[in-house]
Amino acid sequence: MSDILEMDADGTENVSMRQYTEKAYLDYSMYVILDRALPNIGDGLKPVQRRIIYAMSELGLKATAKFKKSARTVGDVIGKFHPHGDSAAYEAMVLMAQDFSYRYPLIDGQGNWGSPDDPKSFAAMRYTESRLTPYSEALLGELGQGTVDWLPNFDGTMDEPAVLPAQVPNVLLNGITGIAVGMATDVPPHNLREVVMATVQMLDSPKSTVADLCQHIQGPDYPTAAEIITPQEDIISMYETGRGGMRVRAVWEREGGDIVVRALPFQVSGSRVLEQIAQQMQAKKLPMVADLRDESDHENPTRLVIIPRSNRVDVDALMSHLFATTDLEKTYRVNLNMIGIDGRPAVKALDVILKEWITFRTSTVRRRLEYRLERVLRRLHLLEGYLVAYLNIDEVIHIIRTEDKPKAALMERFGITELQAEAILELKLRNLAKLEEMKIRGEQDELNKEREGLEKTLGSEARLKTLIKKELLAAAEAYGDERRSPLAEREEARAFSALELMSADPITVVISEKGWIRSAKGHDIDASALSYKSGDAFSMSVIGRSNQPVVLLDSTGRAYSLASHNLPSARGQGEPVTGRINPPSGVTFSGMMMGVEEQLYLLASDAGYGFVAKFSDLQSKNRAGKAALTLPKGAQVLQPAPIMLEEGEDGWVAALSNEGRLLVFPLADLPQMARGKGNKIIGIPTARLQAREEFMLGVQVLSEKQSLVVYAGKRHLSLKFSELEHYRGERGRRGNKLPRGFQKVDSIAVEG
Repeated sequence: MSDILEMDADGTENVSMRQYTEKAYLDYSMYVILDRALPNIGDGLKPVQRRIIYAMSELGLKATAKFKKSARTVGDVIGKFHPHGDSAAYEAMVLMAQDFSYRYPLIDGQGNWGSPDDPKSFAAMRYTESRLTPYSEALLGELGQGTVDWLPNFDGTMDEPAVLPAQVPNVLLNGITGIAVGMATDVPPHNLREVVMATVQMLDSPKSTVADLCQHIQGPDYPTAAEIITPQEDIISMYETGRGGMRVRAVWEREGGDIVVRALPFQVSGSRVLEQIAQQMQAKKLPMVADLRDESDHENPTRLVIIPRSNRVDVDALMSHLFATTDLEKTYRVNLNMIGIDGRPAVKALDVILKEWITFRTSTVRRRLEYRLERVLRRLHLLEGYLVAYLNIDEVIHIIRTEDKPKAALMERFGITELQAEAILELKLRNLAKLEEMKIRGEQDELNKEREGLEKTLGSEARLKTLIKKELLAAAEAYGDERRSPLAEREEARAFSALELMSADPITVVISEKGWIRSAKGHDIDASALSYKSGDAFSMSVIGRSNQPVVLLDSTGRAYSLASHNLPSARGQGEPVTGRINPPSGVTFSGMMMGVEEQLYLLASDAGYGFVAKFSDLQSKNRAGKAALTLPKGAQVLQPAPIMLEEGEDGWVAALSNEGRLLVFPLADLPQMARGKGNKIIGIPTARLQAREEFMLGVQVLSEKQSLVVYAGKRHLSLKFSELEHYRGERGRRGNKLPRGFQKVDSIAVEG
């Protein structure tokens, strides 16, 4: 359709649907943005909140007044100023009365106003009673002093304030959230004293940066005592851009063996947190937690008790998991979007907010002083008239009694103004006795002194700034308190992995020569005695825990990892390992390992080369595995040797050739690598290696407290570390021959 207005013959206007809907939507958008969802930078209130506060002040519900039914207030609000539903107005009123929702509540409630566990559980407005808090005086105290503009209400029968004359930057103090059309606001609450000190600094140094202001404003200050764990540089960045996020974490401590949570993040329900933990326990995702209790009461508003299953549970790791998976840690969006002094919505940086508020406050104070000066001058003018009447009282009375138009006669006789003549005429007879010259002159002196002070302040920017600063500091003294939300540096929360949540039962993993794998419970399993398929036999086994992965090393030096907790039981004959990994065809498995991430293994080939590898470096999510050990031509993979040393112990490498040569050297001589060929461990001539006449038969790592056992057929030789002196040498040498009878050996092992 055309966007041009058309007129019918009968005078009816035709508007295109596009034009009509566009205008209607824009009008609605502007209404929602400016008159419903966003706060004004001046008083930090949305219209509904401002109207509630103003209506209560009009009802005389100051902090010193008696409580009145909330229904009375809501009735006045929706009947006079806010033509919306009573439930919407009452919910806004409840929010301003909840000390767990507002940092500095504006309404003092009596009755059930909800609880931190269920903020919506408040009683109906016909049951609750309310009045204003002392802090509301910081918004209302200067209202009747010519400080703000007044607007007609929705039906034009009365006026309401366009904004309240806030004495402090309330927009930052209580926090506010709102969703408009195409924009939203999320202003976190702050500490009054910190905000006032930052405002004072901005008054003194208008060029102060956000970083300068953050020396006073450490960050948001929520009504709860939970910790803010957002780094300081992120907080400064948030204040510089007006956008960001705040991470808040519950505060906990140990009492005996129990964990006690004593402060929750802002607007987090304790019962909801316990429910989240209980769901994980029911799903068997928290085997380390035995029980939960909610011991919150009047003296301890938050006291959640988490009971670990044993004193061996890593409490810090458990809490880190709970922070990552429950509302014990929460991130709050920050979006400092508000209506500025120019009447436009915008996301503002902290320094811009304070500058604009100072401009608003300066205008408010100036208007208040001008209003007071006007009243003082008017009173002085009247006092001059009263003084004339007092000095000529008999004549004044005579004129009033005898003249038809006494006002004009008084004005002509004494040279007074119409205003002064009217004031004289309105005097009651009983006040004539009070018209004493001393009293009048005394009041004149006081008012003249006040007039001089007002004129000096209005004529000097420095005096005006000093007055604003004094009033700010006085408000901070009257209504301020200590910070509730401590700032702390904490590590990133990390949830337990599926493996960490599994029970760590001892198991033995067995693989056969044909590559069939299975798992048996316990570590005292004789793997060679298990039943195997026809033509198959035991190859190797490794012990570990059910929550640890298994790493297999194939004959080409590739490493494959697979979970151990779901391997088939050793009661059967297992399943082909190729169902879980994809090794090249024709390969066999030469090594098997289990352990924790930091466990070290010595990987070696029978060519006499090897290196130390961390267990985590050998793991791979790829079914095709990853290259680990590079083999020289003709070499084969040896079973990796675990490095089991206590802290501070020196390790020693014992390498044995098939000809009975033994070499012992420090483990420190071998490098730690993620993959590769490694360094030479024991020297073997290349020609003899390729002919398979001489090769490294086995390698082990032992400490000085352990013994080395050499097996040759049915015979074995146990050598204490002190007896290995003869075989010690530099890495890469051929080593020394073992005693007679051990020239042809089978394997070596470590004892002790």
